[in-house]
Amino acid sequence: MLTGKTALITGSTSGIGLAMAQALARQGVNIMLNGFGDPDEIEALRAGMEKDCGVRVGYQFADLAKGDDAAALVRRTESEFGGVDILVNNAGIQHTAPTQDFPLEKWDAIIAVNLSAAFHTIRAALPGMQSRDWGRIINVASVHGLVASIDKAAYVAAKHGIVGLTKVVALENAQRHITCNAICPGWVRTPLVQAQIEKRAEAVGGTVEEGARDLVREKQPSQRFVMPENLAALAVFLCTEAADGITGASLPMDGGWTAQ
Repeated sequence: MLTGKTALITGSTSGIGLAMAQALARQGVNIMLNGFGDPDEIEALRAGMEKDCGVRVGYQFADLAKGDDAAALVRRTESEFGGVDILVNNAGIQHTAPTQDFPLEKWDAIIAVNLSAAFHTIRAALPGMQSRDWGRIINVASVHGLVASIDKAAYVAAKHGIVGLTKVVALENAQRHITCNAICPGWVRTPLVQAQIEKRAEAVGGTVEEGARDLVREKQPSQRFVMPENLAALAVFLCTEAADGITGASLPMDGGWTAQ
């Protein structure tokens, strides 16, 4: 049922977003990529996905800290592909510091990219979804949308906000075939988390791999990183007809983190 649909996935040139883009493309979904990276590498990624999956794949940069740019990304996708059927808000940034020392510019940037950008893309995409009476909105939140950790005031606030935004959009569209759900990963070894691993390793004087094991052991009972491919499979399921009754949900994939 997904063949010929179009998905816009923010932050999809690496990590979780890329895995979701690849998984949806394998289901016959046309893809608009978005994110940072070397232009030649992004083009190779785009062309390879297009060739391997037999779908159309585009790429558009956007400064998601700016609401106008986030909305323009949706309009560009609609112009190029004819609509946005699936919207995945995945882009995110991170900074850690105690609340009293948290840099104001970092707070503003994290709220803008991790929360406000999702509002702007959803706001821009909803009219088209409503006119077609079909849409899937997936917000990549975090376990930090459900629980908190120290030194992450902005990130936790933004991810809690994403969970709340997800519920509002779900309720407003509950009588349509439009669902809005949040996926809440635990530790996934992405570039965002890698920076935290290296910081922890430096703090304790250990290797990067020791820092990785220490990070997972502290929060995640499975003591294993969640794999991007697992999250991608969940995203694909949420786009299918079988998941039509799932909306407003916050679905953890966290190795037991939030079960504690």
